[in-house]
Formats: sequence, C-alpha cells, structure tokens
Amino acid sequence: MRESGAVRQRLSSMGGEVARFLAVGGLGFVVDVGLFNLLRFNLGLGDGEGVLVDKPITAKIISVVVATMVTYAGNRTWTWRDRERSGVLREYSLFFLLNGVGLAITVLPLAISHYVLGLTSPLADNIAANVVGLAMGTTFRFFAYRRWVFRAPQSAPVTV
Repeated sequence: MRESGAVRQRLSSMGGEVARFLAVGGLGFVVDVGLFNLLRFNLGLGDGEGVLVDKPITAKIISVVVATMVTYAGNRTWTWRDRERSGVLREYSLFFLLNGVGLAITVLPLAISHYVLGLTSPLADNIAANVVGLAMGTTFRFFAYRRWVFRAPQSAPVTV
C-alpha cells in the first residue's frame, strides 16, 4: 500500500511540473508562432509578405531561438524553481543544446511538408511546424530538461 501512495505522490508532483511546463510552453508558443508568422507573412497585414516570406526554415529557427530565451527564464524561475541550481552557464548551455535537438525535431515535419510534399501554404506550414513539430519537440523537451538541465535534488542515501 505504501508503494502506491508513493507512486501517487510522484505522479501528483509530476502533474504540477507538467502543468507549469505547459503554461511556460504556452507563452513560448505564442512568441514562437507569432514571430514565425510575422517573419513569414507579416501577420497577414498589408501584402502578406514578411521579410522571410521565402525562407520558412530561417523564420522558424529565429522564432524558436527567441521563444527559447523566454522559456528558459520561465522554467528556471517557475516550473523547476525548487530544483538544484548547477550554474547558469551550465543550465543555459544544456537548455540551448537540448533545445537545438528539440528544434531539429520541430523543423523536420516542416521541411518534409514544405520541401518534399510541396505543401507551401501558410496553413500547411503552420500545421507542420506548429502542430506536428511542436508536439514532438515539446515531449522531447519536457523529459530532457527535467532529466539533464533542471535536475532533482540529490537525496541522501537511505540507511537501514
């Protein structure tokens, strides 16, 4: 019985982390998608052509880098605020490195959709990058950040 209580406690704790991570990610999503569409399509204003209208991958990389800065701050100060600090340089470097992997995961569906399948409309680009790619990249990021960037405190060995 004790074990099931411990499992429930752990899942409840992780549920809070997931909720905070998704809230921070939601803000990052707004920054990412907003900037991506501003760069590609000028947010539909005027002629609908942004400065990177013909460069979807470049636009996505820029939008993800800016969103990464926002999400690092949110995750460090809120999602995993109770986790050990291992140095800003180490955390930030790992966060960006793992986000680079997450970025590759996110961009892959966009590259396949846009360049292989020839689906180049704003809707197709957004579904590929901001639905399919984002879901895949977010799942990777949660577990990678939790495991390697914002590590759980070391617990003292149990003595019997």
